[in-house]
Amino acid sequence: MDLNLRKAILSNIATNDQQQLEATIVDAIQNGEEKMLPGLGVLFELIWQESDETEKKEMIDALEQGVKSKA
Repeated sequence: MDLNLRKAILSNIATNDQQQLEATIVDAIQNGEEKMLPGLGVLFELIWQESDETEKKEMIDALEQGVKSKA
């Protein structure tokens, strides 16, 4: 069986509006379920690809802050 998880996730959210996308992200984070991590990864990949260098730097800075605060 050929399972393309990335394609499946993108297909599931293709028609979502901004509120639905935000709800998906918030729900995945609040539930903290491991099975949601691939979906969040695909969403992050999309965000990263659509971001300019300044936005990418801001995300890395925020990520670094978050990692340090959780350590």
